[in-house]
Amino acid sequence: MEATRTTVPSYLGWSIFNTLCCCLPIGIAAIVCSCRADNANAVGEARAAAEASRMAKILNIVGFVIGIVLLIIVVALKLTSRE
Repeated sequence: MEATRTTVPSYLGWSIFNTLCCCLPIGIAAIVCSCRADNANAVGEARAAAEASRMAKILNIVGFVIGIVLLIIVVALKLTSRE
């Protein structure tokens, strides 16, 4: 009888996108957590994988929000600095 293993998402693609497009430092931390989730999934450590996955998701959300806020600020500054 084969035991079923549940794997949690690692959010690696989202982490890479955030690193390149939104917020570099938070994106790098998210990549590290994503890799930890992948490694924990590979060896069957469900609790460690779930924790790393949760942290990667939180970091990705924070990095995405920071990127959007910075984009809005840059656009607002460009629009108001016309001479």
